[in-house]
Amino acid sequence: MTLSFLIALFIFLPLLELAVLFRIYEQTGFWATFGLVIFTGVLGGFLAKLQGMQTLRAIRRDLGCGRMPARALMDGVMILAAGILLATPGVLTDIVGFLLLAPPIRAAVRRWLRARFEARLRTGSIEASWEEPGPD
Repeated sequence: MTLSFLIALFIFLPLLELAVLFRIYEQTGFWATFGLVIFTGVLGGFLAKLQGMQTLRAIRRDLGCGRMPARALMDGVMILAAGILLATPGVLTDIVGFLLLAPPIRAAVRRWLRARFEARLRTGSIEASWEEPGPD
């Protein structure tokens, strides 16, 4: 991600979130809008914690069997991202956060990320190497 993209994201996403929240406020009133933000935050936090614990168990199980827990680690990162998005007040970030908590969506994102990573490895835009750490 480029710096200009991140700057635009941090400027325009909050403005877009505010516009959506104001639109909901106009339709439903302050307390309903406030309740929606609180409810999605609490529900999202609960679901992220629940799925995060399940993912942690999957990581431990894979490691206990001598397998690399790549899939569970990717799920863990996406669940963490979902939790952060759900803790952020706003409707759009909540939608993305809840989508990332859905296992079929995470599987699709995982496949997309893997294909993108493999393509970048093939084109040489990133290098994969393994170096043993030297003694300090």
